[in-house]
Amino acid sequence: MTDSKKKRLSMLDQLTPSAVPAPSMMSTNRALRAARDAVDTHRIWEIDPKDIADNRISDRLDPGDLAELRASIETNGQAVPILVRRDPQDQNRYLLVYGRRRLEAIRGSEKIGTVRALIANMNDDDAVRAQVAENTARQDLSFIERALFARDLLNDSFGTQAQVAEVLSVTRSMISMLLSIAESIGPDLARAIGPAPGIGRPRWEALAADLAATGLPREALIETAVQARAGAPEGADPSVVAFEAVSKQLRKALSVPRVPAPGTETTQALTLNGKTAGKVIRTKQGVKLDLRLAETEFADWLAAQAQDLIAELNQRWKAQNRN
Repeated sequence: MTDSKKKRLSMLDQLTPSAVPAPSMMSTNRALRAARDAVDTHRIWEIDPKDIADNRISDRLDPGDLAELRASIETNGQAVPILVRRDPQDQNRYLLVYGRRRLEAIRGSEKIGTVRALIANMNDDDAVRAQVAENTARQDLSFIERALFARDLLNDSFGTQAQVAEVLSVTRSMISMLLSIAESIGPDLARAIGPAPGIGRPRWEALAADLAATGLPREALIETAVQARAGAPEGADPSVVAFEAVSKQLRKALSVPRVPAPGTETTQALTLNGKTAGKVIRTKQGVKLDLRLAETEFADWLAAQAQDLIAELNQRWKAQNRN
């Protein structure tokens, strides 16, 4: 093996933890080593950033400030190359596998005209695995980043839930739970809040439940998140501050009884399996139930059982009032 190849392999090896990997890190190491082995030449290339396209599904909500990274590269050089693969539609162009922050930092530099890159022979599936593995080796994705990434992978027809679970190194049941919360929170609100590192599943589940219970419009919550991030105190993570602000707004709405003015309508959202299923509208005359059910067989069954269900609910109400 030539010295140049040893140097190249060493650079990629630095992206993986040096200690013996725990079982949860085995797939990460395999993906990174597969990326290393796919490098198709013995050199690091100098590539014009304009020739590199980033068409990947984003797995990070907050790329961070690039100014410090750009200044470091301009002063000390680009220590670690990015990884690209040839564009199957145009062999003179490249698709980014990983290294987006380094690529964007150099794109914004007036002092550096090329980016140092390794070129690998990879298909779409291997590229996604390498992307996830490289980010996991550097810093674990937060809970909501994993949830949105899993959702986007499935929506982009990357594969089945089982295949997405394998890429993210989680169980299939975890994928189902991630998807449920991603749909309940909604991508717009989640991205307005940000990655919120340290905010785990229980608190995101609680946020989703509060959101469904209050029926507050997401636009108002998004505005709350944006303002909280902008006013985050120095040293605090803006996304965590935003999460706490949204959570506080929802809890406040839950603690204040909503007494409708006479003659006005109130609306409460309904969810099923973590997804919006319709709404209950309380009018002066009574109650309207508006359901949008994707499962047509369930909708047919519900329509057929409506009389029995309303009678059962009435009996439960009477029994509750007697107690």
